Amino acid sequence: MEKTELTAKIEERYKKMSKGHKRIADYIMQNYDKAAFMTANRLGGKVGVSESTVVRFADSLGYDGYPQLQRAIQEVIRNKLTTVQLIEMTGELKEQEVLSKVLKGDVDNIRTTLSELDPAVFDQVVSAVLGADKVYIMGVRSAAPLSQFMGYYLDFMMRNVRTVNSGISDVFEQLIHITKNDVFIGISFPRYSNRTIEGMRFAASRGAKCIAITDSSASPLCEHCDLSLCAKSNMTSFVDSLVAPFSLVNAMIVAIGLKKKEQISASFAELEKIWIEHNVYAGGK
Repeated sequence: MEKTELTAKIEERYKKMSKGHKRIADYIMQNYDKAAFMTANRLGGKVGVSESTVVRFADSLGYDGYPQLQRAIQEVIRNKLTTVQLIEMTGELKEQEVLSKVLKGDVDNIRTTLSELDPAVFDQVVSAVLGADKVYIMGVRSAAPLSQFMGYYLDFMMRNVRTVNSGISDVFEQLIHITKNDVFIGISFPRYSNRTIEGMRFAASRGAKCIAITDSSASPLCEHCDLSLCAKSNMTSFVDSLVAPFSLVNAMIVAIGLKKKEQISASFAELEKIWIEHNVYAGGK
């Protein structure tokens, strides 16, 4: 198990743990991929202690109950989870709970993101984008909608935006002209895309200002970025939760739009005429 806040807590307290707590700690450290999917009752049965002992073990590590400990274990291995394992995580979710659990999880992700984001870093990101000669935005696979959404709106407001993708043209070919006067925005969430990591590494090697939009400072994107904005994407199932990341991207678009209010007003006025003329939207004529 890689060194994390969870393993550090276990190692720090291990010598003073009871025999039962040590059995739980040993099992987690040696079988974290299995423990991540177990209820407190199942974990207790596996190591020969009661469910309440497992709950007390979580409390002793400073977690607010077993579910928070379980999320900490899952957080460690999120980038290693296969889709099959993610489906297994969903296995104990009752069908009648799906709507409330998923929506509540998304609300919690937004709330946590808001409480943990540094407004000063957010402002630095907005300023960097506005001051760049050219802005490259890259997000592939499940993060592709985020990069497309950001690119779609920024393209209205700025004439120097390029959305990088992993299509026919190679990523490096699309980034070949990036310079130290440009900004590269890499967007990726577990399981992190190697292509996006490579794109950011390449942009950094050319001296570009690199911005990561990801889930935590432990993300591999943060190894190569100058600034990072983290949005929680804790999942209720095998489907990535991108609600908080979308909300963060939306906030960036709005903040940039406010800085360029006069310019975009004229552009949208012209676009409205075009949309009406070509009947782009329902009710346009």
